[in-house]
Amino acid sequence: MTSTAGGRFGLLGGTFDPPHVAHLALAEAARTSLHLDRVVFVPAGDPWRKTGRAVTSAAARLEMTRALVEGLPWAEVSPIEVERDGPSYTADTVETLVAVRGGEWWVILGADALADLEHWHEPTRIAAAARLGVAARPGAKVEASAALRALAPGIETRIDRIEMAEVDLSSTGVRARLRSGASVEGEIPPAVLGVIHRRGLYAPGSSD
Repeated sequence: MTSTAGGRFGLLGGTFDPPHVAHLALAEAARTSLHLDRVVFVPAGDPWRKTGRAVTSAAARLEMTRALVEGLPWAEVSPIEVERDGPSYTADTVETLVAVRGGEWWVILGADALADLEHWHEPTRIAAAARLGVAARPGAKVEASAALRALAPGIETRIDRIEMAEVDLSSTGVRARLRSGASVEGEIPPAVLGVIHRRGLYAPGSSD
């Protein structure tokens, strides 16, 4: 990872199991709304919020995410959480990226993730290191919960809205369609589908 002086960056973390076009739409909306120079996709190495659930290997999810952003000059993938031992905490990740890269940072979230942020690991550290870019459909409210405001006083001043049309697509649904043999055309870029087929992921008949 190289140091970068200045610049505006977005951190888009997730399990990416698998990554799909809604992730790209969120990244593009954030880039436009927040005037970002780059969006850094960060696949979770050990997604601690999903303990007890089957999750595709970190190496496979990293490879799929790299395929997702292939050819996009404004996007990159960081292996920081895959390479770090222990649970993948956004607080640790954003602090490290800010220290190494410099510049201004936004953690990109959906409105549902903002509503859940009080349950994340040390959300006060996240808000101290970066602003929060929160995607919401036009007309929808974007606000921190009372519990989050109590945990992190003033956090509402660290939130920037990302205007984005709602995209009804989830990794859970994509996995189900892949396992049923249904088409996922338009949901996953061909490069990602190539990784899935080569690695034998989400094979028909398998289950989470």
